[in-house]
Amino acid sequence: MQNSLFIKAAFSQPTHRAPVWLMRQAGRYMKQYLAIKEKYTFLEMCRTPEIAADITMLPVDLIGIDAAIMFSDILVTAEAMGGKLRFENGVGPRFDNPVRDKAGVDALIVPEVSDKLGYVADMIRIVKERLNGRIPLIGFAGAPFTVMSYLVEGKSSRDFKITKQLLHNEPKLAHELLSKIARVTTDYLNMQIAAGADALQLFDSWAEALSWDDYREFAHDYVAQIIAGLDRKDVPIISFCKGSSVFAPLMAEAKPDVISVDWNANLATLKKTLPAGIAVQGNLDPHILYADKKVITERIHRLLDSMKEENGFIFNLGHGIMPDMPFDHIRHAVETVKEYTWEK
Repeated sequence: MQNSLFIKAAFSQPTHRAPVWLMRQAGRYMKQYLAIKEKYTFLEMCRTPEIAADITMLPVDLIGIDAAIMFSDILVTAEAMGGKLRFENGVGPRFDNPVRDKAGVDALIVPEVSDKLGYVADMIRIVKERLNGRIPLIGFAGAPFTVMSYLVEGKSSRDFKITKQLLHNEPKLAHELLSKIARVTTDYLNMQIAAGADALQLFDSWAEALSWDDYREFAHDYVAQIIAGLDRKDVPIISFCKGSSVFAPLMAEAKPDVISVDWNANLATLKKTLPAGIAVQGNLDPHILYADKKVITERIHRLLDSMKEENGFIFNLGHGIMPDMPFDHIRHAVETVKEYTWEK
């Protein structure tokens, strides 16, 4: 995998073009995914290695991306710790036992990840066999603050009011909870490396809800702890959060190999502010993929033009693909990136 465009770019090595993959690239915009989803619940798909492997392979076979990312969910770690997780159609994830006091935190366990989450390792091994060295496989986990917010709120939230009350009124308890999640996340990602993942991404999807100081204390410090605890070897680590256009200087302190950037920043300008050797990933506004193909091409070329002098760039969206995006627009975007080459 060290010769793959994706791995080279992740380690800030020269490439003849930008590698491309897309967050949520295996999902509801694909009729093939929807056909599988009609037969199984979401958690059944995540927990069944063969089915999760089938879904992981869909964008490999159908849109030709340069890296696969395993099909799973960021909340499987919280479930393994004792969260009673379910998914409601049209609503999303819910925990029936929200964690809001000392008893709730104490009730959560730090499990042996191979016992609770071994199905993920099994899926990675299946996908690696199917890929047969063609492209790398990215593993992932939810970062502690984002996982914590779901556990505390019990569901998605617009303002994270209950979570912030915990941070501000009971910071010691919040740190106990975050520390538990960080330990499980570190073990979980190391299990993925051992199973054959070629790269890892940490998703801090709700970090943008935090102030600078709160991000450092309740998000960044735990991401740094996880990255420091990984058996990294030649496995690049990507750090992503909504809010990365603001928090990138702090994110760099955790020493990831790649920072994945939302669409609010000028990517070329932000890249120049980062320490040498940290690559960037992103950062097309996903909503561009609703536009006409001519507009998609123009916007992608604008981004690629701005990054052509830089080593260490992976093309991606600033966040994930939406379910109603036209499939042919997404494939067109991938083809547009792959057709654009530069000399280094």
